[in-house]
Amino acid sequence: MARNAAVGTALVASLTKAAASPDMTDPDIVVLRQKVHGMPPASYGAKLRDRLPDHGVVVATTPTEERDLIERARVVTGIDFDAEWLDAARNLELFACTYAGTGHLDVDAFADAGVAVTNAAGVHGPNISEYVIGALVAHERQFRQAWENQERNRWQAYPVRELHGSTAAVVGLGAIGEALVERLDAFGVETVGVRYTPEKGGPTDEVVGFDEVHRALARADYVILACPLTDTTRGLIDADALASMRTDALLVNVARGPVVDTDDLVTALRDDDIRAATLDVTDPEPLPADHPLWSFENVQITPHNAGNTPKYYDRLADILATNIRRIEETGETEGLENQVG
Repeated sequence: MARNAAVGTALVASLTKAAASPDMTDPDIVVLRQKVHGMPPASYGAKLRDRLPDHGVVVATTPTEERDLIERARVVTGIDFDAEWLDAARNLELFACTYAGTGHLDVDAFADAGVAVTNAAGVHGPNISEYVIGALVAHERQFRQAWENQERNRWQAYPVRELHGSTAAVVGLGAIGEALVERLDAFGVETVGVRYTPEKGGPTDEVVGFDEVHRALARADYVILACPLTDTTRGLIDADALASMRTDALLVNVARGPVVDTDDLVTALRDDDIRAATLDVTDPEPLPADHPLWSFENVQITPHNAGNTPKYYDRLADILATNIRRIEETGETEGLENQVG
């Protein structure tokens, strides 16, 4: 705590100095060159300047400039940060990861160096939940069939279903899961949440632990995966889990590809053991052009695109700006929004 208080005090002094001397040598915040969903880092930098007009925000443009800025900055934000850079990053006090997941980072190395780490949890809530709702509506209202009929100039009715009165098992009740449940409720869908700590409860009508996941799967019209990839969730949806699902169930994966055993899913689809699947993530990824998953008419595949949103940098900038102000107010780098570890 003493270390965090000390670095927080140093950061406050730096930011105060920056406000008085905007042309100071050491930058307050450095945006790395790493792009998110094809959007330029310069756009992220502009969003941060809008929210923090009295702070020096620099966007790195070359590898050399990036390494030089990392060595001098107190706050760095981007996707990845090599632990080997920490030794040279003498002023660094906060790394704001622009991904929700931080499994690719050596969080322990940051902790040993006294550097706080935050993630982008929450930025995907609206966009990914909208993706899932869209997928469910598209399947139930048979939009693919409608499109094929239109392509053939064919006026022909076809059977459809409703979301209202159905049941969804939502695996993972983080920011994405919670945002999804809120939207499912508006459609009159009953929800069962699956999480590590069911005693915490949640926004769903019922919450169970992973030890009861098969009970949740067996009830659900829709099985929606919105969980992180961990030892527990890797291969969670395997042949055994697919056997527990209803034959008219729809699987939606917006988590990570390896949460589903791909070979077992292909077998289940071939045998009509489940009705359909929507996959924004796959294993392997990218999915090879000759993979059998492409051949199913009842499988909708998107290229890890559910998280794409023009609001991504706005939400990231809101989180980081809030944390900068909190550091200024408290003099500490503890208790930050989305802090990891």
